[in-house]
Amino acid sequence: MKPIIAGRDEALAASAQRTVRWALTSLSLSMLLSSLGTSIANVGLPTLAQAFNASFQEVQWIVLAYLLAITTLIVSVGRLGDIIGRRRLLLAGIFLFTVASALCSLAPTLWLLIAARGLQGLGAAIMMALTMAFVGETVPKAKTGSAMGLLGTMSATGTAMGPSLGGVLIAGLGWQAIFFITVPLGILTFLLAHRYLPADRPTPKANLQAPKTNRAGFDSVGTLLLALTLAAYALAMTIGRGSFGPLNMALLLAAFFGAVLFVLVEARVASPLIRLAMFREPVLGGSLAMSALVSTVMMATLVVGPFYLSHALGLDAALVGLVLSVGPFAAALTGVPAGRIADRFGAQRMTLFGLIGMAAGCLMLSVIPEALGIFGYIAPIVVITISYALFQTANNTAVMSDIRPDQRGVISGMLNLSRNLGLITGASALGAVFVLASGTIDITTARPEAIASGMRITFAVALVLIAAALAIALGSRALAARSSLSHPT
Repeated sequence: MKPIIAGRDEALAASAQRTVRWALTSLSLSMLLSSLGTSIANVGLPTLAQAFNASFQEVQWIVLAYLLAITTLIVSVGRLGDIIGRRRLLLAGIFLFTVASALCSLAPTLWLLIAARGLQGLGAAIMMALTMAFVGETVPKAKTGSAMGLLGTMSATGTAMGPSLGGVLIAGLGWQAIFFITVPLGILTFLLAHRYLPADRPTPKANLQAPKTNRAGFDSVGTLLLALTLAAYALAMTIGRGSFGPLNMALLLAAFFGAVLFVLVEARVASPLIRLAMFREPVLGGSLAMSALVSTVMMATLVVGPFYLSHALGLDAALVGLVLSVGPFAAALTGVPAGRIADRFGAQRMTLFGLIGMAAGCLMLSVIPEALGIFGYIAPIVVITISYALFQTANNTAVMSDIRPDQRGVISGMLNLSRNLGLITGASALGAVFVLASGTIDITTARPEAIASGMRITFAVALVLIAAALAIALGSRALAARSSLSHPT
């Protein structure tokens, strides 16, 4: 009898492991699709401008609509998943993303394409927010780092694949193909998620008689305020093609007052979208601030790199594209090992190592001479990117490992939001630093020496930002240790 029982237990364990693997596959594809949707459209903007007889300012809304939808809604959809069920909402997000992708490929006018991209961004926001939240329900706590590393790898892979895959599809099949390619992938992701993701937990009956103020509700006023605030900030940072005029300033002021009003509302509602008390926890508050600072620096590599490689080093467009793909490729290779390292040596310790590595890479780029050529640029970029992959995996693991189940969606959304805000800020703020440091109004006509000098000064500023992140990491670690001594379990 015992061998029969043992054999049955082994079969059940093998079946459970297989379910976990397929569940992780569906989550990985969700992350791949949402990151691919971000990067694949950029390469098609010149073709789309010609196809719709539109200006650059008009076609850039194809990218902005997607980015704005994600940025403004990612926290709200994460909270909604905590309330109504993450599996149900994630399936709806995958379905919406897939349908919107098909609509993008069929759009007869530019503005219908932009509207479809906004819907696609809403689907992507749901997928991004809930994918990380599902890790706690699909893998053991000891394997959280490995799962986060896998998701980081898929995100980097989607970002790296976008430009090259988009270029091939446009050349061979036309611009419609860059949107339609995600339709069969979306269908596959939906089927896998529907089959293998764990079912939503029903609301405990004991809570049904609880007072109305104690039940989880959806904060519609806070959601609207946060969406408008984030939209104002994102637009302030992105419109104007690098110039900062009266409209940008007005939007920035609107974002500031919106943020103040949001905090006042959240302090008074019964079921806030974001519980302000969470920011008193040193690990969470510090992790969100570090994520924003580090993402700001990472965007500098994408903003400054193309100009330095083409104008300062004199590389042709094909070689520039090849060099720029080295960073995302290194991140894709590093994600899974970084997760295992975080599981083994501790997420907070690896967060520090990642920041130290990024600081070393920024220091190299701030002093490196142009005489070293391509290698002088690639080596520090690889150091920065690998260190970023280690930081991001460890930072996400440190936050998501000890979060209450009913808060996983909103916290995952906040982590993604901090990253997006950093990318938006980096594109604007560090882009402006680069232009000012180059000493020219039009960067495309600047001398090679001026661009090289601008690059070094920009990464000196980036080094200061990483130093600030390191100070936050050390400070939050000390506060957490002091808190655990004051309140021993």
